[in-house]
Amino acid sequence: MRPEYLYLHVPFCARRCTYCDFAVTALREPPVELWLDAIIDEFGLVSNAEGWDRPLQLETLYIGGGTPSLLGPGAMTALRTRMRGIAEIDEGTEWTVEANPESFDDELARDWQRAGVNRLSLGVQSFDEGVLRWMGRLHGPDGPGRAIRAARRAGITNYSLDLIFGLPARLERDWKGDIERLLALEPKHISLYGLTAEPATPLGRWVEEGRERLADDERYREEFLYASERLQQEGFLHYEVSNFARPGHESRHNQAYWSGEPYLGLGPSAHSFLPPLRRWNLRGWEAYRRTVAEGRSPVEDSELVGDEMARLERLWLGLRVAEGIEAGPEGWTPGEERVATRWVDEGWAIWEEDRLRLTPEGWLLLDELVIEFDRTSGVPT
Repeated sequence: MRPEYLYLHVPFCARRCTYCDFAVTALREPPVELWLDAIIDEFGLVSNAEGWDRPLQLETLYIGGGTPSLLGPGAMTALRTRMRGIAEIDEGTEWTVEANPESFDDELARDWQRAGVNRLSLGVQSFDEGVLRWMGRLHGPDGPGRAIRAARRAGITNYSLDLIFGLPARLERDWKGDIERLLALEPKHISLYGLTAEPATPLGRWVEEGRERLADDERYREEFLYASERLQQEGFLHYEVSNFARPGHESRHNQAYWSGEPYLGLGPSAHSFLPPLRRWNLRGWEAYRRTVAEGRSPVEDSELVGDEMARLERLWLGLRVAEGIEAGPEGWTPGEERVATRWVDEGWAIWEEDRLRLTPEGWLLLDELVIEFDRTSGVPT
């Protein structure tokens, strides 16, 4: 099994956001060389264990975090140099790196472009100054615009912007205004994520203690549906629950996840899927680094994806993308037809002769609908 999709996790942030539950360590000056050493050493451990006798040919390389832009100039060039002989990056490789506005400038943009980075993912989250302070973000309302102008000057024109919706009503966030300011930056791709309160985060504690209340279901629904309609009016494809793209600019890396392709993840907390095995690494940076430096695998745990789990995952992944799911070789079963008919009546799905697709209204109920469909006989494969 030789994956063509590679994810590298950068576990460093200047400060942890109030809602963040990712595997990050707060450092103003991250240990770039130690991170590079650990990534390349882990790559070697995996390659030896899997018996790969030639470099991987990468369709996509995605560097996420954390805050990869915090690594500064030189890191991406050094990474590419050190990956020679173990992974091939060519002009056709989609190479995405995540950045935050406060740590992305002209120098870094030029450096990434020279290294071969051809896609930028920028964490915007909001343009409201009060909301940004509440989130613990380090950039101001004008930060995203400055970052995008730097990217354009360097020749990086394929960029994705993130926003978070479903914030507490008391913040009086102007969701429609944020959408318009995002569109004014002319992104090729947009990701929208609903706010959640994870237990280990400051926000999770605030909610548990009654000091904060998330948006109610109706506000969450209204903001999601408004964004879907508005972005589609502007020519974006709503091609996955949380993702919108100009035609031809869909994230190839994420599409590999959603289609069940094998992928390799390196770094703290990174996940890999080499069918039929899914595995994930130690979460803490120091524990991960020490383990790899000692020549031991940093894999914390793994699971075998058996036939039943694989079938359910295909259903869930299929319904979360715009293409939907296809009928089985024998067509739809009577139970599936009953479910599909009801979904269409409720406005949750579009049902064609051989394909069932969820609408944005249906995506709001994705998990419930997957469970309902799974309970029918003969789930499509």
